[in-house]
Amino acid sequence: MNNLGFNFGPDVRPLAARMRPTTLDEYIGQQHLLSDDKPLHQAIVAGRCHSLILWGPPGVGKTTLAQIIANHADAELIQMSAVTAGVKDIRDSVTQAHDNLQSRGQRTLMFVDEVHRFNKSQQDAFLPHIEDGTFIFVGATTENPSFALNNAILSRARVYVLKSLADTDLYTVIERALKQDEQLNQKNIVIADNAKQALCQASGGDARKVLNLLEQAVDLTSEQNGTYNVDEHVLSQVLPTHLAKYDKGGDEFYDLISAFHKSVRGSSPDGALYWYCRILAGGGDPLYVARRLLAIATEDIGNADPRAMEVALNAWDIFQRVGPSEGERAIAQATLYLASAPKSNAVYMAFNQAKADAKNEPSYPVPEHLRNAPTNLMKDLGYGAEYRYAHNEEGAFAAGEKYLPPEIQDKHYYLPSDRGLEQKIKQKLDYLKERDAQSPLKRYEND
Repeated sequence: MNNLGFNFGPDVRPLAARMRPTTLDEYIGQQHLLSDDKPLHQAIVAGRCHSLILWGPPGVGKTTLAQIIANHADAELIQMSAVTAGVKDIRDSVTQAHDNLQSRGQRTLMFVDEVHRFNKSQQDAFLPHIEDGTFIFVGATTENPSFALNNAILSRARVYVLKSLADTDLYTVIERALKQDEQLNQKNIVIADNAKQALCQASGGDARKVLNLLEQAVDLTSEQNGTYNVDEHVLSQVLPTHLAKYDKGGDEFYDLISAFHKSVRGSSPDGALYWYCRILAGGGDPLYVARRLLAIATEDIGNADPRAMEVALNAWDIFQRVGPSEGERAIAQATLYLASAPKSNAVYMAFNQAKADAKNEPSYPVPEHLRNAPTNLMKDLGYGAEYRYAHNEEGAFAAGEKYLPPEIQDKHYYLPSDRGLEQKIKQKLDYLKERDAQSPLKRYEND
């Protein structure tokens, strides 16, 4: 019934909308920001909140928190979505905020959902009005603000990270809905604890999702003897499959890839295989994982096991030859091989240091004995003179010879580890260094 006395029937809004909290006391989760002793909680209660960016996954309360902030600040709330708003919408909202301040002395809270969708010029349009206090600016984003928002916005609004809700929080959300929602509490709804836990786990920390699933489950439940029993049969229809959380190109995508890479590097076959399967379950591209394995083979394994590169390349080739069904298994095999392989970043470190020296140090001339001498003139100039053909030397090694410019003749880039094949490589290089030290032949004057 509205305030004119007309009854328009039951509230047709979704359960998640009907259960949206309106006060901090009703707000569930984010205690790392909103417990009583936290500065943000105290600022909101005092009605003196500043401009801020709320960064977090869907369904954790970003929009709700903005509305609560507006209520405590006695500010008019203007909401817009960066997905649909244009320049005219922004201008109209700014004008309305000016009018609120000038004519009624009331502040305005400008809430922009999916704020990362605004381009740089659209973001810049808000700056002068944030600075002069025309409105409190609150942006919500599921993307990393460091990448999605320009520095001008970030310097004027504090970023708060909202986390996925724990299962205990989602359990509370369900309990509260069953008790407080006018449509649900009129029914005798029975849901076993394990069914509630199944709803929580399927929601992936998303309060909106758990309420939507609850509502669907109740709608699919038939009344029997005055009771709505939400059982496993009903849940099997509501939760037919589990869709892994995976946003290609977003933070979740990079987090999963990062977890995969670090598990292989950390020699955890189980961890690497799990994160690989999480990527597959979320619809990720197996060949992206194959490409990452090739990078791992040279970055984290190197010459400790040179076969790792071949195994990774073969897995990629198998996938392209036989398709996903068997190809995904080939990548899984390569994942387990590389995770189990001995680790060394000596190649990675040596290459990076040599690149840096080649770029930043002087362009030292090639020593004459290493120069190419295809013409008589070049030979007369000393190019290639006194070059020692290694195959003609004892053990195919020219002891005492130098292959770096004299300015950096004692530089060592490649420092093999004592793991895997590199242990033998290290032993050989140490032996060759000893032969160099014992050789009476000197290439440069300062030897």
